Amino acid sequence: MSPPTPVAHLVLASASPRRRELLAQIGITPDAIVPADIDETPRAREKPRQLALRLAENKARHVAAGIVPSGTQPETFVLGADTVVACGLRILPKATNESEARQCLKLLSGRRHRVHGAICIVDPAGRAHTRVVTTHVAFKRLDADEIDDYIANGEWRDKAGGYAIQGQAAAFVTGINGSYSNVVGLPLFETWSLLKGVGRKAGAARIVRGA
Repeated sequence: MSPPTPVAHLVLASASPRRRELLAQIGITPDAIVPADIDETPRAREKPRQLALRLAENKARHVAAGIVPSGTQPETFVLGADTVVACGLRILPKATNESEARQCLKLLSGRRHRVHGAICIVDPAGRAHTRVVTTHVAFKRLDADEIDDYIANGEWRDKAGGYAIQGQAAAFVTGINGSYSNVVGLPLFETWSLLKGVGRKAGAARIVRGA
């Protein structure tokens, strides 16, 4: 009889409830949630796609470095992700106040923009496996009342680009080319494929001690 296939831990390096919900949608439940506390400030002349990839990898490596190996625990894979919204080469912030959100909406109004979603899996050997997905989104022209109403509902808070496509902002979208889940916060096809490619097996939920 062949030995049983080892079950691997999956640690999500993000506190985002959206990413947990998206993973659950495709039947994946992280064994632990360990948010990565890193500096997300863009570097000088850093392009949006490069920023998303760097932050996703930094998050995964930061959390992986804090995991204490144990001979009694399965091997651990760490999943990091980041989403960057950009108009041309201009990187939009994750809106933290009404002023930032309003500026984002005014910039997106009547225009097409790109959403760059990066994922990184650090495997038990410390190797980083990455993907970057770009989705093109077009917004209708927003009038002042529409912006005011959206600001008032608070949905924009801590969202890249100051909007949530899965919420009220869906009414602003005139077209989308590419992965919808990427705009929500995690490109599901690429995440599933990457996890499968690195050999991570689904298993019962466990918590990684010392993470």
